[in-house]
Amino acid sequence: MNKYRLSPLPAQVAPDLLTALEKIETATLGHVRLTGFMTRNVQALDPAQPTRAGLAVTLALPAMCSTLMHYAVSQIRPGDMLVVDRLGDDRFACVGGAVARAARIAGAVGVVIDGPVTDEQEILGEGLPVWCTGSASLTTRRLELGGTFNRPVAYGGVPVLPGDIVVADASGVVVLPADEAADEAAAGFAREGRVARTMDRLTQGEKLGDITGVNARFEALIGTGKMETK
Repeated sequence: MNKYRLSPLPAQVAPDLLTALEKIETATLGHVRLTGFMTRNVQALDPAQPTRAGLAVTLALPAMCSTLMHYAVSQIRPGDMLVVDRLGDDRFACVGGAVARAARIAGAVGVVIDGPVTDEQEILGEGLPVWCTGSASLTTRRLELGGTFNRPVAYGGVPVLPGDIVVADASGVVVLPADEAADEAAAGFAREGRVARTMDRLTQGEKLGDITGVNARFEALIGTGKMETK
């Protein structure tokens, strides 16, 4: 039986869409949608990481094997975000300085891994955005154990399909179906516009509860006698 399942790279998306999404914080998306958010243990290696958006190219690596990783970073294109499912392993680091350099030179937007990395300072020095669960000294080897490339994976509690759009920053990682990404970008811009206006009004001395209408709501409840104020 073939230990590897390889599928073609997904069709690329308009660069303008990725550029638009990189102007939106993942926390903004957290106000306009409920699905696609990876678990909080997946964090940016750089705590000041700005938003990056890329096309999901997926990889599943078993345990201590990184053979397919070397193939994957040889295939990715500018604008791709490599999403690595470690199939439950959290001991072996499959990305270090050399893999990070190869991915950066290939034009990868970033790498998202549900496991640890090694050579943290080298990765940061390469300037490749990476999201992971932490650092480890124990590393993978080229053991030919198999894996999948550009097949559906599960990552951080979220299903990821090749061709999905991944938006990630210092606050977290969000996966958007490609056919929803443009609408989410528009909703995100609208939300950030409202937030900017709220911040301006706060600076001018208005109370947050007055701006949002919450104060008026409580005053109405108090007036009806339905709420105790003691």
